[in-house]
Amino acid sequence: MPNAFIIAEPIRVLVTGAAGQIAYSLLYSIAKGDVFGKDQPIILVLLDIPPMLPVLDGVVMELQDCALPLLREVIPTDKVEVAFKDLDAAILVGSMPRKEGMERKDLLKANVAIFKTQGAALDKYAKKTVKVLVVGNPANTNCLIASKSAPSIPKENFSCLTRLDHNRARSQVAIRVGVSSDKVKNVIIWGNHSSTQYPDVHHAMVDLHGKEVAAFDAVKDDTWLKGDFISTVQQRGAAVIKARKLSSAMSAAKAICDHMRDIWFGTLDGEFVSMGVYSTGNSYGVPDDLMYSFPVMIKNKSWKVVDGLPINDFSRGKMDATAAELIEERDTALSFLGV
Repeated sequence: MPNAFIIAEPIRVLVTGAAGQIAYSLLYSIAKGDVFGKDQPIILVLLDIPPMLPVLDGVVMELQDCALPLLREVIPTDKVEVAFKDLDAAILVGSMPRKEGMERKDLLKANVAIFKTQGAALDKYAKKTVKVLVVGNPANTNCLIASKSAPSIPKENFSCLTRLDHNRARSQVAIRVGVSSDKVKNVIIWGNHSSTQYPDVHHAMVDLHGKEVAAFDAVKDDTWLKGDFISTVQQRGAAVIKARKLSSAMSAAKAICDHMRDIWFGTLDGEFVSMGVYSTGNSYGVPDDLMYSFPVMIKNKSWKVVDGLPINDFSRGKMDATAAELIEERDTALSFLGV
């Protein structure tokens, strides 16, 4: 029977921080079918804190006014028992926001409590098959806290967003070479979604006039690739805040869509993407019990770290440095939890 005659059951998708600016750029794309498929009806659940509920009502009005056929219902709430019930997907955007000059440690303390509560709510109310994407910073450690607070949901169902960094790296290489960004593939973001992340193009390929060329050969500027390229990607978030006085929203929303669509539909053959996933059992010598960004391939809604990529000394040092930061963040976060 052709697909047109099969009416799928709606899936329940939660977005937290739903009255915020990332969500404002994100919700339309989800509701019109860009993420979960053009024939997949959606029930959108929107969670925010009580003072934001009037703003959230305005967001609901706008979603209604878009007249989107896939959007079956919109549920605004400030209650976790409503927000987390029977979820198929949870996109945890809401967190204590980072302001210019704010230390990540200050962020960490404020956010541990939030993500402990949300992890516990996932554990209690959501489907055990729920796919959870943590966006709110510090994303890797928030994701780890959420997963530890939801012991009945597999660790593999949790991931954090480093796709924005991945897209930034891809785009920087494309601009440098003078090709469109879809001609650049297999860049990698290793480690933390912070300024210690390691954007690695040693395994990246560029399609130059129909021929696949290694990124280093396409760019022909090793000094840039090992210097300014890395620092540009690492510090791009801060540069956007400095320029806009607001954190990345449009590009963050696009990266969230890319990340969740790849979980739902898989990665292209021969391509891998970056996402923060549970490190235990990895083949790259990254310490266990971290949410660390790796290159992954995805099939049937399951990710697998791409194994066997050769790691040179330059890369090893940078991979270890970002792991050290994640260990420190994790241990600090667990001390805030009293674990």
